[in-house]
Amino acid sequence: MSTTMQGIDARGYLIGWANGVTSMFAADINADGRMARRLHAHDTNGLQIPAVVTGGLHTCALLNGGVQCWGYNANGQVGNSSTTNTNVPVHVTNLLTGAQAIVAGVLHTCALVNGGVKCWGANAQGQLGDGSTTDRTAPVQVSGLTSGVQAISAGYAETCALVNGGVKCWGAFSGPTPVDIAGVTSGVQGVVAGFLHTCALVDGGLKCWGSNAYGQLGNHATTDSLAPVTASDLPTGVQAVAVGDLYTCALVNGAVKCWGHNPDGELGDGTTTDSLSPVSITDLASGVQAIAAKGNHACALVNTGVKCWGRNPQGQLGDGTTADKKTPVAVPAYSTGVQSLGGFSQSCALASGVLSCWGSNVYGQLGTGTNGDATTPSLVHAFAP
Repeated sequence: MSTTMQGIDARGYLIGWANGVTSMFAADINADGRMARRLHAHDTNGLQIPAVVTGGLHTCALLNGGVQCWGYNANGQVGNSSTTNTNVPVHVTNLLTGAQAIVAGVLHTCALVNGGVKCWGANAQGQLGDGSTTDRTAPVQVSGLTSGVQAISAGYAETCALVNGGVKCWGAFSGPTPVDIAGVTSGVQGVVAGFLHTCALVDGGLKCWGSNAYGQLGNHATTDSLAPVTASDLPTGVQAVAVGDLYTCALVNGAVKCWGHNPDGELGDGTTTDSLSPVSITDLASGVQAIAAKGNHACALVNTGVKCWGRNPQGQLGDGTTADKKTPVAVPAYSTGVQSLGGFSQSCALASGVLSCWGSNVYGQLGTGTNGDATTPSLVHAFAP
């Protein structure tokens, strides 16, 4: 199955972003809406929603092979051939069919389309992969990636793809067209691009590269590395990875472990202490099915629903408050049936065909038809027919 965003969960589902992770709650960890309202099947105009992803200030959903997006659009990341913000879903130009997976970076978006990759939005650092640094308000073909792509992931200004078991990336650290990443050219099961670092799941272990100021690469060091380094404490058993701003989380044999920067409780261990080594989260020691991390908060799909932790000023944890949480708290709206989750300052979840979002909504990224923040899951506006 193709994956996008934050990584691959234990069931083979996409999990997004923060990368992570293509959506878990009402898609991913998106933010949107007010009060616990939900989108029921008849509100989707008969469309099936297999995934939802959240960007920095925009959100997108994959529906019957087409893509619809909403929210902040100054760089064209909504993809409807304009730069006008929208608080309701709109069609992405020329992507009504054929899309297999979607991912969202901070200011850009990409889709896996018939085995190839197309991207749109901000491109100052070449993250669209078309050989230019020109923003695009509609999808453009990524150079050299017209077929054979297995999965994609989008970070701050870097985009990566899994191609024939190896990783190719483009953008801030790799240039405006895809290049092979030495050290992860085979045996890769998933790749997740984050704010300034990227991780790949390789033969049950983990390799990461990029910024490492807080030890987020997992090699017990704080030296940046453009070449993949091994997360030394996790040689086997890694099922999924989620990459936040300056921290990393992994799903290991059904448990969640995190490491790196921890100013707002991103590591979920009850402290605000940074860690160069993976720390365990007491409430997530077993039975976790998927994880998602983006920005400064993370979420996990468990048997009893969804739990989130970390930064929460816009209500992105979905617990009805705006207080940061150093340990996981339940999103009360969900107990079963969650299919997808992810987010930045907003979060989203897809559960039993119902799409809801919560958190920051200043640019309409919750898709509720309004611009008010929501501290609990809120109904996404009916999709465009």
